[in-house]
Amino acid sequence: MSAEPVTLEPPVQSTPPATGSLRAGLAKQILRMATRQVPVDIVLPDGSLLNQRGGSPAAGRPAIELRRPQSFYGRIAENPKIGLGEAYSAGDWHAADGTDLADALTPYAERLSRPLPGWMLRLHRLVDQPIPAEQRGALEDSQENISAHYDLGNDMFAAFLDPSLSYSSALFDHTRPLAEQSLHEAQLRKVNAVLDLAGVGAGDEVLEIGTGWGTLAIEAARRGARVTTVTLSVEQAALARERVEAVGYTDRVEVLVLDYRHVVGTFDAVVSVEMIEAVGERYWPEYFAALSRLVRPGGAIALQAILMPHERYLATRNSYGWIQKHIFPGGLIPSATAISEQAARAGLSVTRTDRFGADYAETLRRWRSAFLAAWSTIESDAFGDEFRRTWEFYLAYCEAGFRAEAIDVAQIRLEAGGRDHP
Repeated sequence: MSAEPVTLEPPVQSTPPATGSLRAGLAKQILRMATRQVPVDIVLPDGSLLNQRGGSPAAGRPAIELRRPQSFYGRIAENPKIGLGEAYSAGDWHAADGTDLADALTPYAERLSRPLPGWMLRLHRLVDQPIPAEQRGALEDSQENISAHYDLGNDMFAAFLDPSLSYSSALFDHTRPLAEQSLHEAQLRKVNAVLDLAGVGAGDEVLEIGTGWGTLAIEAARRGARVTTVTLSVEQAALARERVEAVGYTDRVEVLVLDYRHVVGTFDAVVSVEMIEAVGERYWPEYFAALSRLVRPGGAIALQAILMPHERYLATRNSYGWIQKHIFPGGLIPSATAISEQAARAGLSVTRTDRFGADYAETLRRWRSAFLAAWSTIESDAFGDEFRRTWEFYLAYCEAGFRAEAIDVAQIRLEAGGRDHP
């Protein structure tokens, strides 16, 4: 089952918006200086290097090639945070032969993992664009924001996800070689780990916020729990219901297209996997108040959340980036500190945090490999070369972030009261 894809933005222009040659020239000089200490060669069309005067590409070193340098500089001058990804989507640059795209991006991500100096924080404020009002998580905008990504079509996602259709970080067994483990078994390990964290067992009534395609609800039902799962994606809900019916759990699982703010009742456990990133900071108080309201006394909440360092969250919380514009409208990654603070205001405490960022890097690497291998089955009038480059960049960009520890992922247990046990 699939639907017509939702277009997040007009297609990226093959040439950037009109940008003065002075600004483009300045962008070139800033790029030359900023990339000089990064161990990635930036190769110009004539074979020379942008970041090494008179140099030539080094054997075995990651390299990117600028196909249309002036267009690239123009996009960077227009908006440094958004221009790099849009330039890749438009074909202005690519990873050189023999260089994996994530390998080229990781050294830059490693610099993001370091504390930002004061001058860079001030520069951020000069180049940052504010988050559009419709992407701040208001109730009337939430379904459109979620649909913009998850209603691209079930067939598109199925082409590169594992059979569980899990679209969040897998959890690998680090006592065994990664090459021996399928993504499917690692995804099921993740699902069962978060259910264990929430203490889900036979007879429990469970609420899942963010259905995905139904795997967590099915696994909870397999344990003998009764599950109510809510999503704002019509596409996901339809396929989740089909999958629940196929395994005979319609008496244990109810799939609803419903905003979590409208859920009534209380539950023994509440679970939510990589959904908080879509809530929007302005509505975090409502989200945590809902978690507190919906869990019964003595029950537990288990979240899986992508995290960024608190300092970087504070520096970028109000800025608009490429991911928000082209992939996840309305998205904002929290910090562990922000989650703890918001939880405390709702009468909840973080009692356990299990981090596994390296596993997300491996998950993303496998997704990108599968996406590119399946491209011939995905490509259509709706999904053309620009879409392929956009998603290739998205998956590699995120992989680089996790590899460099600029971002992390964790499963977090919340309870009413209690103390943190890392």
